[in-house]
Amino acid sequence: MDHSGIIRDVLVFLLAAVVVVPLFHRIKVSPILGYLAAGVLIGPHSLAIIEDSKSAHALAEFGVVFLLFMIGLDLSIERLVAMGRHVFGLGLLQILVVGLVITAAGFSIGLGALEAVIIGGALSLSSTAFVLQLLNERGERATEFGQVSFAILLMQDLAVVPLLMMVTIFSQEGVSFIPAFFTALLQSVVAFFVVVWVGRLILRPFFQLISESRSAELFVAMTLLTVLGMAWLLSLAGLSMALGAFLAGLLLAETEYRHQVEADIMPFRGLLLGLFFMTIGMTIDPRFIFEHLGVIVVLVLSLLIGKTVIIALLCRLFKVPAGVSAKVGLALSQGGEFGFVIFGVAGVLNLIAMDTVQLLLAIIVLSMVATPGLFYIGNWVSNFQTKKGAAVTDDIEYKGIGQHVVIAGFGRVGQTIAKVLSDGGLPYVAIDLDHGRIRECRARGMPVYYGDASKVAVLNAAGAQNAASIVITLDQVEVANAIVAELHKNYPDAQIFVRARDMKHLRKLETKGATAIVPETAEASLQLGAIVLNSSGIGSDLSTTIIQNFRENEYALLEDIVGRSRE
Repeated sequence: MDHSGIIRDVLVFLLAAVVVVPLFHRIKVSPILGYLAAGVLIGPHSLAIIEDSKSAHALAEFGVVFLLFMIGLDLSIERLVAMGRHVFGLGLLQILVVGLVITAAGFSIGLGALEAVIIGGALSLSSTAFVLQLLNERGERATEFGQVSFAILLMQDLAVVPLLMMVTIFSQEGVSFIPAFFTALLQSVVAFFVVVWVGRLILRPFFQLISESRSAELFVAMTLLTVLGMAWLLSLAGLSMALGAFLAGLLLAETEYRHQVEADIMPFRGLLLGLFFMTIGMTIDPRFIFEHLGVIVVLVLSLLIGKTVIIALLCRLFKVPAGVSAKVGLALSQGGEFGFVIFGVAGVLNLIAMDTVQLLLAIIVLSMVATPGLFYIGNWVSNFQTKKGAAVTDDIEYKGIGQHVVIAGFGRVGQTIAKVLSDGGLPYVAIDLDHGRIRECRARGMPVYYGDASKVAVLNAAGAQNAASIVITLDQVEVANAIVAELHKNYPDAQIFVRARDMKHLRKLETKGATAIVPETAEASLQLGAIVLNSSGIGSDLSTTIIQNFRENEYALLEDIVGRSRE
């Protein structure tokens, strides 16, 4: 069998990605647009390097599967309960109101019922990838603005699965809207409860068995088996593969393995999702966009203004401050990546004419391009509200989220630190590889998760980018050095506290960017010295002063003594 054609297509995709996407990164534009641009460039409507690639489209479908899995993994029952009012209240209301308004607008310009409903549902969604990236870059994820935006996006992500199922059901002849909607809803609910029940019986024991082997390769294999196996099983039942992947993520979100799973799956998700956006880009016809540019610009502006006004008013209905409401409305006014998915499926199933699909894809792309500017306008509006004396709480950390401490390594040192933090009322998340220790600690209600704490990707999954501080308690010298250097490189403003083995290790960690270091040998020596002083009749005030003198000089006096003893 000749695979040269498939290999050529894959090489073209990879070459286009590594050439075009870094250019977009350099000008600080989302890589999603870079992948779309790369797809447009190599597609049949531009250079026509690839006319059509069934193998690429098949791989691209897995990008959506992995994206849904990551969305499920980012959820948990606890998180949904904590944000329930904004997720199921504000988020659901936003989808319904925006969807109904766009559907009505579609009817008014002569679209058919199915077309109008699909377009209304798809355009009610915003870009999770775009908005979360900008929130993280600007450090606004933990603000009230960030949390309200995230809650709405969460509900939109939950709505994707029934929307996709509804589009598939619409393709069946003789099916009307109301039965299709309730059939999709019923299938989702039944699948959810069946898979959750079965998954809870099977998944945790299997992951426990794999984790005890301490094999990184087996753990990745088990994760891929879970995602693809669940997706395949639901596809056999006539449901969406994306729904299976989403439910797999939701199940693992409740386990101690979620952070390691997220770190392991990220490269697959990123590459396949990039391939998906490139295949979407291949369907975009630049000539069509230029020929209809006036209409497209009017529709984009209508979408941005309409969604901004509706979302801002709904936020005010939920007593969100005016400045924050305006920022949320502007930030979520664009079309989303799932619009590409829904319109792509609808086009293939002949539910929407391909010319209309081209128009809709162009609207989403241009609205995404406008998103950074909309964030800037949102900041200006919020600042204007502040000057008027309006109550703006956007700069206040929202319900403590983003103020947790990440503890890398949960041995005796990590557990002691956790006890101190708990007594002080500070939340923490701990990462460790010892499954027995994790099971014991979680049985006592401690937030400890399975994962390789020496990998930045795992710490990121535990929220290192939003943490108040990161504590490294790993006893491997070189591993601690590497992780501190990598954290400091990625988050130069992060507070990084480290356990050092000795004075030599302390000096090395200082050059790597640690905020504060405690050498365990030096500190243990000082505390033993203090005990000896007190037992010899020296007053506690004098012994405390002596010990504190060593600490205030950053252990330099102790290092001099140790150094002279070696001569």
